[in-house]
Amino acid sequence: MMINIVLIEPRIPQNTGNIGRLCVAGNARLHLVHPLGFFIDEKSLKRAGMDYWEKLQFTEWENAEHFWEAHPIDKNHFFLSTKAKKSYYEADFNDECFLYFGREDAGLDENILIQNPQQSLKIPMTQGTRSINLATAVGAVLYEAIRQTKNYLKF
Repeated sequence: MMINIVLIEPRIPQNTGNIGRLCVAGNARLHLVHPLGFFIDEKSLKRAGMDYWEKLQFTEWENAEHFWEAHPIDKNHFFLSTKAKKSYYEADFNDECFLYFGREDAGLDENILIQNPQQSLKIPMTQGTRSINLATAVGAVLYEAIRQTKNYLKF
């Protein structure tokens, strides 16, 4: 059983690299949904210092529709956005949940949030703060899911 991190169209390779490292450390699976803003090849990975990448369980997807054909949206899918009303502290995560994060420059498509309001979550921030770094956001929510599911007992 693994928690799943889903990055929809990530743009910044360093963020994705850091998230990959979080997934290895947190025993989570990473899903990268195209189009990506960078290449995943040996040269790019070496340049970013991602020598742990071979330990990462990850899958690339052509687009979100293909991902959802394989993993239909249900109560175990959670969409993180600054536009959500509910805090991620209120979520009920489980061992096979899917945590979605959008592009660094645009976030998740607002239609996803409208169609899934009960599963749309935000990270509480002080008023006037636009957002936090994508890798930081993933780390916060991933480790809350690990805490809730007691996945740390499996390390």
